[in-house]
Amino acid sequence: MNTLLVEARDGVTVISLNRPKALNALNHELLSELRTVLDEIRSDNHVRAVVLTGTGDRAFAAGADITELQSLSQDQGRDLARYGQSVFRRLEHLGKPVIAAVNGFALGGGCELAMACTFRVASDNAKFGLPELGLGLIPGYSGTQRLARLVGKGAAMEVILTGDMVDASRALQLGLVNHVYPIESLLDEAVELAQKTTKKAPRAVRFALEAVNRGMDMSQNQGDEYEATLFGILASSEDAREGVSAFLEKRKPAFKGR
Repeated sequence: MNTLLVEARDGVTVISLNRPKALNALNHELLSELRTVLDEIRSDNHVRAVVLTGTGDRAFAAGADITELQSLSQDQGRDLARYGQSVFRRLEHLGKPVIAAVNGFALGGGCELAMACTFRVASDNAKFGLPELGLGLIPGYSGTQRLARLVGKGAAMEVILTGDMVDASRALQLGLVNHVYPIESLLDEAVELAQKTTKKAPRAVRFALEAVNRGMDMSQNQGDEYEATLFGILASSEDAREGVSAFLEKRKPAFKGR
């Protein structure tokens, strides 16, 4: 990997965007390598959760690589957006929790990358933003879609149309991030959160992710039916029997992913 660092931490894989001189900007090579790593993680049962961050303390990812946006045709622009969207969709539907540890700037594509994660924690110096309109563009990696779903239409419109940066405290207030930590402890806090999810039954974690993600695109009645179907599948599983037995016997469950 030329643009990523990958580290294993007791069931949690830490992926660090590693283009510090470019403030971890998202070029095609980085997106391609991220796609490859995600595909490997999806099929690796030893990896139970992921933390995604950027190297250094200045930027999570300062956006797309502007040099790749020059002189695009209409078809090339559409294809670029579709490719980024497909990589981020892989991240969102990985089947395992992905926590974005946002250290510094998360702008443009970097903000969109963070929003594709299961949830986000931020350093106290983090800044989020979607400045694409200032370049004569709009967010193209699902930013217009995910931001409105995360913070509501009105707040999303303000962030997108003004291009103003949102600091960590405002991001917390909006619900864009779940927690804010000092930058010195950000990664450790993110890993600790990720490891909490690894103590749960693996299939239940995957089904919970599916129920929430897919349910967002359904009506309430459809979502309820989908939830009931997944609940029924889990209710007859070996892990559910183990979980209930462990609770009644006042011991820690030993889940096997079955």
